[in-house]
Amino acid sequence: MASASTPGGPDDTDHLLRNAAAGEAAAIERLLERYRERLRRMIALRLDDRLAARVDASDVVQEALADAARKLADYARDRPLPFYPWLHRLAAERLAAVHRRHRRSKARSVAREESGAFSWPDSSAQLMVNSLAADDTTPSHALLREEQRRQVHAALQELAPIDREILMMHYLEGLSFPEIAAILDIGEGASKMRHLRALQRIRALMAGNGSAVSR
Repeated sequence: MASASTPGGPDDTDHLLRNAAAGEAAAIERLLERYRERLRRMIALRLDDRLAARVDASDVVQEALADAARKLADYARDRPLPFYPWLHRLAAERLAAVHRRHRRSKARSVAREESGAFSWPDSSAQLMVNSLAADDTTPSHALLREEQRRQVHAALQELAPIDREILMMHYLEGLSFPEIAAILDIGEGASKMRHLRALQRIRALMAGNGSAVSR
C-alpha cells in the first residue's frame, strides 16, 4: 500500500528520482506534479493575508517546482533529507522571497516573523483555533464556544514561532513528525516534545477559564 504522506510510496519515488536525475523529462514531471497540491496548501496557509488578493499561491508553487527541477540532480546525488521536506523548504524559500519583495515595494514588512519563515496569517490562525478547540455543537453553548476559540487564539500568540509552525504542519498540513523534523532541521524527538509542550502551554493558559483543548 502506498504511503499516505508520500504519493505513490517511497519505492516509486526512489524510482522516479533515479530516472529524473538521469534527465528523463517524464519522470521529472511526474515526480514534481504529484506534490503540487500539497505545496499549494502549504503556501496558502502561510501567505500573508494582505498579499493573498494579489499573489496566487499556485504561482509561488510553480516557482518552487522550477527550482526543484533545476536542483534535482544534485538532490538525488546527496539526498540530504527526504524528498517532500526538501520541496517544502524550497517552497518556503520562495514564499519568503515574495514577502521580501512586497516589503521592499511597500516600504513595510508583511512577514510576521523571520521574513516569512514562520508567518502566521489570521486566516490560518483561525483554522488552527478550529482544529484545537474542543468540539461542542450544542446550540446553547455557542457563546461559550466562541469564547473558547478566542482564548485558544490568544494562547497561540503566546507560543514561540517554531512551536506554532509545528502545530500548523501537524494539524493543518497533516505532516508526520519525521517530516516536520526534517523540514525544521531538528530531531524527531524534539519535534514531538515541542508539539506536546505547545499543547500543554495552551492548556495551561486556558486552565483558569475552564476551557479545553481537544487533543
